[in-house]
Amino acid sequence: MGLPRKPLSLLFVSLFSVTIFRGGSFTFFTIAADDTNLVFKGCANQKFQDPSGVYLQNLKNLMSTLVSQSSQKTFSTTSSGEDPYAIMGLYQCRGDLTPSQCYTCVSKIPEMSDKLCGLAVAARVQLSGCYLRYEVVGFKQVPGTEFLYKVCGSSRAGGTDFENSRDAAFNMTENGVKSGGGGSGSSLFYTGNYQSVYVLGQCEGDLAASDCGDCVKSAFETAKDDCGDSVSGQVYLHKCYISYSYYSNGVPTISSPSATGTGAGTGTGTRQHAQRTVAIAVGGVAALGFIIVCLMFLKSVSKKRRSKY
Repeated sequence: MGLPRKPLSLLFVSLFSVTIFRGGSFTFFTIAADDTNLVFKGCANQKFQDPSGVYLQNLKNLMSTLVSQSSQKTFSTTSSGEDPYAIMGLYQCRGDLTPSQCYTCVSKIPEMSDKLCGLAVAARVQLSGCYLRYEVVGFKQVPGTEFLYKVCGSSRAGGTDFENSRDAAFNMTENGVKSGGGGSGSSLFYTGNYQSVYVLGQCEGDLAASDCGDCVKSAFETAKDDCGDSVSGQVYLHKCYISYSYYSNGVPTISSPSATGTGAGTGTGTRQHAQRTVAIAVGGVAALGFIIVCLMFLKSVSKKRRSKY
């Protein structure tokens, strides 16, 4: 037995209405799904020794506070409980996310952390658009440039032109995170492109600008050593992360109002371009669905008229 046609028609009409009257919300939902993809997780081997449940309650309170704060700002630290049961934690969202997008991203992490790390005394969950980490007070600290994770693209782009453009983009980003020259309005985050290389760098929100530059520089050096002539790469250190992509036909930006360097443009433009592309695609599908509904309706009316005669 097939599905009833009337509800199917209503489904298409609803999709069309959402696209026309709430296009921004629909596009945001599509982009947000990318921002909440899991990149990696790090879980301490030690577990809470918590027969009384104090640690667990402090952890729940910590997560709740961080999620709540993420609706207002893109970086925050807090602590929960008192010694010897105190836990500190923080979250950070990518510098080009709005507070509402940040909240959508961070709010996914508590449940993921529980499934991935359980009652680990320290953990970090990194998504595409944000990360959250926590640790019991007194947990062993690591340097800000401690290596955590990397991804290198499988495609290669040899030649001095690629290497020169990549290195220039890296240098530009190292300076940009200190001064906030990438259109974000603050330091510690930068997006831009140099010729055919798009690049992003971000540091944890409590890092000094000079330390941020040093951290990003270390991440780029790791990318050069480990990724070589890969056309793309991501490197995550304890206090910062970077990513880059090489486009042989040029970085697909729509504007370049505030990045610095020869041929530079902002990563925000690239993101807006992607959002517009998604919106157009969704709108096209919805419009096609609406046309199909109209044709089905006309066909139904035509059959009823013929049946009368």
